[in-house]
Amino acid sequence: MDINSFLLLVLVLALLLVLYLALKLRHVREQISLIKDALEDLKGGNLNRRILAHKNDMTRQICYDINEIGVNSQSRLIQQRQAEKAYKRLMTGLSHDVKTPLVSLVGYLEAIENGLVTGEEKDEYIHVASDKAHRLKDFVTALFEWVKLDAREQVFHFELFDLNELSRSIMAEWVPILESAGLDYDIEIPETECSVRVDPNAYTRILNNLLENIIVHSEAKYMALHIIEDVQQAKITVIDNGKGIAANDLPHIFERMYQCDHSRSAKGNGLGLAIAKELVNAHKGTIIASSTSGSGSTFTIVLPKAL
Repeated sequence: MDINSFLLLVLVLALLLVLYLALKLRHVREQISLIKDALEDLKGGNLNRRILAHKNDMTRQICYDINEIGVNSQSRLIQQRQAEKAYKRLMTGLSHDVKTPLVSLVGYLEAIENGLVTGEEKDEYIHVASDKAHRLKDFVTALFEWVKLDAREQVFHFELFDLNELSRSIMAEWVPILESAGLDYDIEIPETECSVRVDPNAYTRILNNLLENIIVHSEAKYMALHIIEDVQQAKITVIDNGKGIAANDLPHIFERMYQCDHSRSAKGNGLGLAIAKELVNAHKGTIIASSTSGSGSTFTIVLPKAL
């Protein structure tokens, strides 16, 4: 190859390289323009905006990162809106559950104070006022407990306990309550030792809330508590033969302030099951509910054993 041919070849290669770089630069400029437009859209609130990037694009990692920012921002926005809706529901529930008994309580007390009732009627008014005051106190206590749990401010004292023995102690206190409520019961707790790391007060509250839920809401005539265990976990099952839970209510029963009686005519504050779930979670356990309307309900708690 003579010198002229060599120079011509070099010139052609140089032109091709310049053309390639020019096309590459043009593509990069187009990508930068798309990135700029996408950032403007994201800044303006359009969190659905995404940038299409190819495997060999020089800006692909920037595009991927911007797309990830959009996805994460959209997710946070959805969570924020859900939290705002939950907060509004909570405030609506609070305004009703506090205001209604408080107004009624004030009415009874004013009638007593102004001498509008006397004798047995006055005693009855005092009894009703006292009952409403205690219900209001129970609600406020449960609310503060929920707030502490939700804010992760609840202090737990986890220790190794024989779950079977602890459960027997709790149920022994419930037997006269169940009998007074007219409920037949079946309690099956193994005699063997079952070591579980629990906060005894929290575990007691879990069972108390489930049993109170049966008495207050289920209209049951029978309840059962069974405990079975394997090598890794203990399963506590609480069963009733009451009216059950409607299918559309079942997914929401562990939500705070949720009440299956949407008329709010029944007793309860909608916090008991929510608190029970948070306490079970604190024990690194799970709680699920199954029910068929008109055929009773089953709550199953699974707690890890201390290995």
